[in-house]
Amino acid sequence: MTILSIETSCDETSIGILSDGKLLCNNVFSQDFHKRYGGVVPELSSRAHIQRVLPLIKDSFSKTGLSYADIDVIAATAGPGLIGALMVGFTFAKGLALAQQKEFIPVNHIEGHLFSGFLMEEKPEFPFLCLVVSGGHSLLFHVESFVKFTLLGSTIDDAAGEAFDKVAKLLGFEYPGGPNIQKYALKGDTSRIDFPIASVKGKYDYSFSGLKTSVLRYVQKQKAEGIELDEQHKADIAAAFQKSLVSALLKKADKALKDYSVKSICLVGGVAANAYLREEFTALGKRHNKSVVIPEFQFCGDNGAMIAFRAYSLKLSGQSFPLDYEAYPSFKSDYLIDNRQ
Repeated sequence: MTILSIETSCDETSIGILSDGKLLCNNVFSQDFHKRYGGVVPELSSRAHIQRVLPLIKDSFSKTGLSYADIDVIAATAGPGLIGALMVGFTFAKGLALAQQKEFIPVNHIEGHLFSGFLMEEKPEFPFLCLVVSGGHSLLFHVESFVKFTLLGSTIDDAAGEAFDKVAKLLGFEYPGGPNIQKYALKGDTSRIDFPIASVKGKYDYSFSGLKTSVLRYVQKQKAEGIELDEQHKADIAAAFQKSLVSALLKKADKALKDYSVKSICLVGGVAANAYLREEFTALGKRHNKSVVIPEFQFCGDNGAMIAFRAYSLKLSGQSFPLDYEAYPSFKSDYLIDNRQ
């Protein structure tokens, strides 16, 4: 079974090709021009997807030596995401499936991230705990199988990646903010500033708006007192902020590891590319004597490979889908149990 997948949920156009569980291609085009606007512009993102999706498919076929005749299943991200961006890849994939008389599988974007650890040589073992952290999501799951997983907690306000970008903007760093926060934090002193870790009502839920506001108030106070934010000062702020945010993420993961019996823990999503988070998450796994799976950088951000694998895992689980599925910006999972307390 060979699967061609299309991912266009935000600002990456990506094509994945998977054959019998083996990844043959993960072709990603990143829309770097959003930097000049300080964030993703939905209309421009949609137009870029239109321009890139077909050339990327052709390039993927060129790299793998395959053609449409070799494809059995066509999959595409159905949501969540930016509706305009989603519609480009989703409708293109549906039309392609119809024209080529192939089976079509709509894929939940979060489920793609959730199972991206299976793209690695060392894979998660069921049941496992999975922390999904990205620009739009901060979610903690207990995963029992490919078609049964429980949402334990989520952010009640800003997602982790969103907080990274907003704090980076406060400090004058260019978009995307996460990599720049990490770069500056390497030179910073985490003990110079103490930013709070929010305590929320939900047992496993997160809150990052308070942390973001604390950084804002600190920066405003420095300016009011005539204190210049030189490069070292910015590095110290970045380091303290990063430490607080990661501590918040791991605090709830640690609590869940005490409450649930799992064999593995998995860290996925765009923010999983953060080196400090990867190190601390690995240390958490060692403390609990659990195997730790964190995808390679190419599988952390939005990518076609994870969409192809999710389609493959659904096929293995005996799932089938009608061609009349539609894309939604808040596309829901059919396999999710919401157990947030």
